[in-house]
Amino acid sequence: MNNVTHIVQNVRQAPWRIQRQWIGLFLLVLVLSAMVAGIYLNVTAQAALAGRAIQLLKDEISDNQRINADLETQLADLTSTEAMEARALALGFRPVQPEDITYVVVPGYVPKSPVDMSDETEHTFDSPLTPEYTQSLFDWLVERLTTPSGVTGGPR
Repeated sequence: MNNVTHIVQNVRQAPWRIQRQWIGLFLLVLVLSAMVAGIYLNVTAQAALAGRAIQLLKDEISDNQRINADLETQLADLTSTEAMEARALALGFRPVQPEDITYVVVPGYVPKSPVDMSDETEHTFDSPLTPEYTQSLFDWLVERLTTPSGVTGGPR
């Protein structure tokens, strides 16, 4: 019992120990909160950077689509009939006259005939089945009833 009272007196005599424990606990909570806040800020900053990179890529895609449309317009303008004709005339070409055309006959050449997709042939369906397999039960019954019993005829 003497030991217990001695310990209690030591604890009562040193209140600074309790204060140090509370200060340590407060600092531990403060450090943990700072770590959580730092992690949160890091994740938020990375998300913001990724969002900004996505925005920049979308802007770049839009710019490239505009440039592509402009180039397609320029190509259409350069390959228009009027522009091609003007360039051909500037290079010394002239429109062809019927008397300027020379046809070359190639012996043995047969031009392709046009494809005819119409169905002018009459199709007949020849069944590969024998009459025994094409006769209905009703037809068979009528044949059996109308045929004399001694005569065997027709398909079986």
